[in-house]
Amino acid sequence: MTIPAQFDAKNIEQKWYDYWMKNNYFHSTPDHRTPYTIVIPPPNVTGVLHMGHMLNNTIQDVLIRRARLKGFNACWVPGTDHASIATEAKVVAKLKSEGINKADLTREQFLKHAYDWTDKYGGTILEQLKQLGCSCDWERTKFTMDEDMSASVIKSFVDLYNKGMIYRGYRMVNWDPEAKTTLSDEEVNYEEQNGKLYFLKYKIEGSEDFLTIATTRPETIFGDTAICINPDDDRFLHLKGKKAVVPIAGRVIPIIEDEYVDIEFGTGCLKVTPAHDVNDKMLGDKHNLEVIDIFNDDASLNSFGLHYQGQDRFAVRTAIEKELKENGSLVKTEIHLNKVGTSERTKAVIEPRLSDQWFLKMEDLVKPAIKAVLETDEIKLYPKKFENTYRHWLENIRDWNISRQLWWGQQIPAYFYGDGKEDFVVAENIEDALALAKEKTGNSNLTSANLKQDVDALDTWFSSWLWPMAVFGGILDPKNEDFKYYYPTNDLVTGPDILFFWVARMIIAGYEYTGEKPFNNVYLTGLVRDKQRRKMSKSLGNSPDPLELIEKFGADGVRVGLLLSASAGNDIMFDEELCNQGKGFSNKIWNAFKLIKGWEVSETIPQPESSKVAIEWYEAKLQQTLAEIEDNFEKYRISDALMATYKLVWDDFCSWFLEMIKPAYQQPIDKATFDKAIEMMEHNMKLLHPFMPFLTEEIWHLIAERTPEEALIVSEWPVLKSFDSTIIADFDNAVEVISGVRTIRKDKNIAFKDAIELKAINNEKMSVHFDSVISKLGNISYFEYVSDQVEGALSFRVKSNEYFIPISGNIDIAAEIAKLTEELIYTKGFLKSVEGKLSNEKFVNGAPEKVLEMERKKQADALAKIATIEQSLANLK
Repeated sequence: MTIPAQFDAKNIEQKWYDYWMKNNYFHSTPDHRTPYTIVIPPPNVTGVLHMGHMLNNTIQDVLIRRARLKGFNACWVPGTDHASIATEAKVVAKLKSEGINKADLTREQFLKHAYDWTDKYGGTILEQLKQLGCSCDWERTKFTMDEDMSASVIKSFVDLYNKGMIYRGYRMVNWDPEAKTTLSDEEVNYEEQNGKLYFLKYKIEGSEDFLTIATTRPETIFGDTAICINPDDDRFLHLKGKKAVVPIAGRVIPIIEDEYVDIEFGTGCLKVTPAHDVNDKMLGDKHNLEVIDIFNDDASLNSFGLHYQGQDRFAVRTAIEKELKENGSLVKTEIHLNKVGTSERTKAVIEPRLSDQWFLKMEDLVKPAIKAVLETDEIKLYPKKFENTYRHWLENIRDWNISRQLWWGQQIPAYFYGDGKEDFVVAENIEDALALAKEKTGNSNLTSANLKQDVDALDTWFSSWLWPMAVFGGILDPKNEDFKYYYPTNDLVTGPDILFFWVARMIIAGYEYTGEKPFNNVYLTGLVRDKQRRKMSKSLGNSPDPLELIEKFGADGVRVGLLLSASAGNDIMFDEELCNQGKGFSNKIWNAFKLIKGWEVSETIPQPESSKVAIEWYEAKLQQTLAEIEDNFEKYRISDALMATYKLVWDDFCSWFLEMIKPAYQQPIDKATFDKAIEMMEHNMKLLHPFMPFLTEEIWHLIAERTPEEALIVSEWPVLKSFDSTIIADFDNAVEVISGVRTIRKDKNIAFKDAIELKAINNEKMSVHFDSVISKLGNISYFEYVSDQVEGALSFRVKSNEYFIPISGNIDIAAEIAKLTEELIYTKGFLKSVEGKLSNEKFVNGAPEKVLEMERKKQADALAKIATIEQSLANLK
């Protein structure tokens, strides 16, 4: 076969992905083999590939391709998430641009628009993953809104409700006024912001006296229903039993007493707004206060806001400050650092709001998940440091608000048959709901027309927490063959930012529904940052387009570039130069293969001793590296596994092995060595394939014609065997000798084509096994061991061994002596300065141990160099 001069990534990538798809290598069905299963963290259905996806899915593909090579029945299930808040926001914005208001549509009409949107833009990211080389079982692709997936979610809700674990409650919730939905506590981020503390005067009814309160939210005075003082606060004894007048509103509210009020904090008087603060709600319940909700669902003020009705809360805050100042109610303002809750999705400031919502009791559900990770190690987190984060979340868990005021998502299967808060039944469909409603009411005349389904949708996470089970039909039919074979899955690769949102909840659901863990190991990647450590974002303009990177460096180059920088759990400082390094590695491998295939092969010439030794060494080195690679994979140190492979191929194979076996210029190579070189190349391709699938498959088929059954993707991972570590150590010594010879050649301008002699005193009793290699790589015509130093020779040391290169006529001895003398004077001066430091008691006592170690090493190196120079001078004289 003709081997192209250059590695053409673009054409090769499409060719081999089509080949893999055509031969259905990615598809898995249950059989006699042990399964190895990964489920993809489903990206947003309308999302596009970003650097985080690139890293995460590269790691998954590395794991799945390696498992396939190791003989497992590898199954990687892809899919997408309906992402209710994000997708609904995009659809609403799109409709708005067309002059359509969501409020004017029925649910069915809106859902048609939403499905049209996902049909148009959905799945793009999965197609992009193919360009990265991801070997997912595309026939198993799932979407969280697929009919069977939604049925699994509804079945789960009904089951948990019937177990008494889901309840409906009127609670203070986190309201996102931009998405117009509630959020769970975990979807709220708290950040410190500088704001104002407003000191306001409330007049005491029937007098000219007033009291002062401090608030960060003056716009909420319209919802005040009491002023609270501490009964033990002597400053306010005169206020007991009295009433106050709310500024602007003019409403009269009671002054109540409660020990909840901190005497030392603020003014000692607390305004109570039960509808808009969780602590105020508690006080309101205790003292039976009126609840006044002053906000619309977009956080503009409603009619209780009087002349501010329809205005945004923050606009009102600015305007009301001015009005309060003008009417004398504003005493002063102070700069105040406040913790503000913001929506994880929309970044809008969260509004505490009272609402009827659905909740899932978590206290008992969470116990098996705590035990599995933190006590029994049944599920392992990599890196282990994330166990502390996991512990914090799960040991402080609160009931999960699972309802969302959205239409895009699974509609809550609760059916109301009356106006009362408890006038509902929960069922998987309206037929079952009608039967339950008739039974509950005793009214056999009820019809489905009398039932009204709850309009809210379930939290997206309430669908994705079932993902590892639902993708195999494990919720609807737990006894089906796929579920019994593939579940529990093996590895989960995801980001630490969703350790609680998704990972912990999947573990909770797994134990609740199967009594088993959903996966064995969780590999948590770091965040991809730029080289200035900034998080990548569109606004900063520091997030490269992944597809442009693939176009520029090739998919294999990008995969290598990402992984070389990605140690588990640590943030990645991404630099395009890493992808260029990956591309350079691809070219290095390609050129090495071209070199081998370009050699003329002879079946008659004998195998040189140096080639026999080289093969023996590389086979041992490959096994040593394979053991290191396996250990790294065992510990989920994927970057280290790649680096070990990289060094084996670049340093050991390309830089040393090929040099050792390379035939002389325009001479053939013996067939035994050539066959072994090809065999070693094939082993290298197998080790590299999980990381660089396209390049390796191309070379694999250029090495020899292969049937589809013989493709690299389904070949066999190298078998780990015992190896002789002595030969590896002996080679390391030989490398030092070769380097010594090459240094003298370079320093003395002795051309490589000019053969030289080498003599050695073997004080170290080093192995002579590699002498043939030393002779070849040093172009040594005669190599012998002697017992005495050789006069008139240049010398160098390796450990305690001395090596001598007799000087031929082309070296100016006088000039060489002058040069060595100058170097000796400099080195002695350097040694004197180092010894001066080490003899300084103050320096020795004050310097860190590492600094002292460095200085002592400098001293030892200088002494060794002086001895070598003096010996060389003695030999020359």
